Amino acid sequence: MRSPSDPSPGEKSRKPERTLSREDRLKAALKANMARRKAQAKARTAEDAAGETEDKE
Repeated sequence: MRSPSDPSPGEKSRKPERTLSREDRLKAALKANMARRKAQAKARTAEDAAGETEDKE
């Protein structure tokens, strides 16, 4: 038998689940942010390359 001060089994399983879902959300946000930054850097590089070729002509 459990004592009244012990958390119920449902409470024990909910806490790590919430932490994991928060970690998953943070991972997804970080991945999206990195993809966005990579795309921006690629676009900047393409603009710089296009600008250089126009100046030489």
